[in-house]
This record gives sequence, structure tokens and C-alpha cells, in this order.
Amino acid sequence: MKSVMKPVIQLERSGCGIASAAAIAGLSYTRARAVANALGIFAHDERLWSETAHARKLLHHFGIRTGPGEIPFHSWDTLPDLALLAIKWHLEKGRPYWHWVVFVRENGQARVLDSKRSLRTHSRGDFGRIKPKWYIPVTRGD
Repeated sequence: MKSVMKPVIQLERSGCGIASAAAIAGLSYTRARAVANALGIFAHDERLWSETAHARKLLHHFGIRTGPGEIPFHSWDTLPDLALLAIKWHLEKGRPYWHWVVFVRENGQARVLDSKRSLRTHSRGDFGRIKPKWYIPVTRGD
């Protein structure tokens, strides 16, 4: 049995993209943030949560492949075993924003790794409360 992915808690209010990449790569938030910053990616940059390029760039740096586009969410059963999900999707002044989370299916169990600090549990199975807009398939090299 493979090791189980663990949620990574974001240390910055807007650090969900960095935390999601850290969880997928198996790194701490602090380590992933240092790498992200060295690549010119910062949690306070709104493009991290209104565009996909920064998250893709960070994952690519860690040797993790992402699918070429964003796929509309249809059902939890049709998701790949690993994906970045855009939840809490909304428009502000005509610009899209969302919260990044990780969907993972391991050892027969599906769950969402949510980095939001104020949650009681960061490994979520309450799929009825989570409303994804779209996802990006992710492939790790392990």
C-alpha cells in the first residue's frame, strides 16, 4: 500500500495554490512557498487564485504533470485519482476567483485535501458541501 497523501495547511490567507502543490508534492508549506517565491510565485499575487499558470508552473517544477486544460466538473465518480479542483468559484469585478483543493482517490477512499486553516478537518469527505466548478488532472511520477 502506497503512502497516503496528507493535507498541507496554508500559512497565508491566500496560499491555497501553494498548499495544494505542497500536498501533491509531499512537501511542507514552508518549503513549497520558498520554491514558489524563487520561481516568482507569491501567495498575495491574485493570479495564483484567478489563473492556472502559476499552480501549473509550481507543480511542473516538482516534476508533476498537469492536464492541458480545465475540465468541467460533472461528478465525483468521474474525477481522476488525483486532481486540482477549483471550488468556491466566483466573479469579482469580472475576474474569476476560486479556492484550490486537491482531490485524491487512494486505497479505495476518495477525499478532498483542503488547506483552509479554519477548518476542523482538512481531509474532507463531505462531497455534498463542496461545489467544484472544474478540475485539472494531475499525474505524479511515483
